[in-house]
Amino acid sequence: MSTTAIRPVYATSPLADTALLIGRIVLVVIYLMSGVQKFTDLASIAAMIGAKGLPQPMILATLAAITEVAGALLIAVGLRTRLVAIGLLIFTLIATYFFHDFWNQPPGPEQMNNMIHAMKNLSICGAFLMLAGSGPGRFSMDRR
Repeated sequence: MSTTAIRPVYATSPLADTALLIGRIVLVVIYLMSGVQKFTDLASIAAMIGAKGLPQPMILATLAAITEVAGALLIAVGLRTRLVAIGLLIFTLIATYFFHDFWNQPPGPEQMNNMIHAMKNLSICGAFLMLAGSGPGRFSMDRR
């Protein structure tokens, strides 16, 4: 009786795995920087959240900062990558809905700015979906 080893699904070449590693890091730089910035001025972030009518703005500001920093670090090192990618995708969609709601704004520069941010976030969500589907690649903590 022969047994065949079942290998985890990863990219098929060192080049693809290297691209996934670099892609993971580049993808989350914005979350790491944004999360650190939130920690440096939680009161302003809480005020912005409160202005949108959301409850417990200081708690939400703190949770947002933690989510961004922790999620970015986990994706960068490739730990629990698929789960974290889905989590950051959901976080990004929620943030887009509440804070880049260009569809509720009158035509003008502010609407255009928020539309650009919403489309950027949608693109980032696409990257998180691809990462959730492909996994982190060979060069990751998940691989161990």
